[in-house]
Amino acid sequence: MKIEDQVIKISPPLDTLEHIQIHFSTDNIIWLNLSLGFLMLGVAIELKPGDFAYIFKNPKAVMTGFLSQWLWLPLLTLALVWVIRPEYNLALGMILVAACPGGNISNYTVHLAGANVALSIVLTIISTLICAVSTPFIFQILQPWLPDGGDAYLGFQIAFRDMFLTIFQLILVPLIVGISLNYFYATFVQKIKKYIKSLSLMIFSGFVIVALAANFQQLTSYLHLVFWIVFIHNFLALVTGYVWSRHIIHLSVYDSRAISIETGIQNSGLALILIFNFFNANGGMALIAAWWSIWHLISSFAVAQWWRRSL
Repeated sequence: MKIEDQVIKISPPLDTLEHIQIHFSTDNIIWLNLSLGFLMLGVAIELKPGDFAYIFKNPKAVMTGFLSQWLWLPLLTLALVWVIRPEYNLALGMILVAACPGGNISNYTVHLAGANVALSIVLTIISTLICAVSTPFIFQILQPWLPDGGDAYLGFQIAFRDMFLTIFQLILVPLIVGISLNYFYATFVQKIKKYIKSLSLMIFSGFVIVALAANFQQLTSYLHLVFWIVFIHNFLALVTGYVWSRHIIHLSVYDSRAISIETGIQNSGLALILIFNFFNANGGMALIAAWWSIWHLISSFAVAQWWRRSL
């Protein structure tokens, strides 16, 4: 998947979206990936191999997380579309985001919240590795059920190799490096840990600032079209993940918070890339994915800080 231009020019389905341009360059992606890799390293240096033993001894938590992401979130999204009846192309953007795997930033957010980081990493790795199949499948299953869609059909494929390389670079490499450092150089890690955590927090905050600054004019002009849609969608995703795991499956708070964040933080950056590559830079879809990319950073950080205070 490759982005050629410095600016994505969106061919919108709505007259009000006719002149939107989303700034999303190849350089942005490279720096974003490097930043995400560093965030993952900051999380991994506090992990030990034994932390993952809990996951294999408690497969119930893993299955609960997968059902939350792959079943309840897509069904919730479809139900929300029928309730609020957004314009068709905005609805397509909503179901595409819901069909994407968990976002890489979710692991750092779970870490901030003091929840089960090992569970979060397992869910992110597996959902991302299989998204070459699961994302197109979920999207194509839900798309015909959208209201006011007529006979429209949109399909796409994701190269498994691209997804594998992405997950290997952004999660597996920093994970292995961080755990190895903590295992072999525990004393050194204890000395640098607080500095890495502080720098990670600066990077996390920088995501929000840079994303807002790069698209400030576009977002202020058209934000009213998607703000409440994304707000409600993201809020319900976080709540559904927690209620499902904590009050229906009766998992621990430690696991339920991780599943809530994994459900509420989707890889909307991947959704935006797919929109550019497979949907002719559809204006309504891109606006949903672009604002979701910014909003879930804000909401997840707020939730993580709130939960962290209750530890």
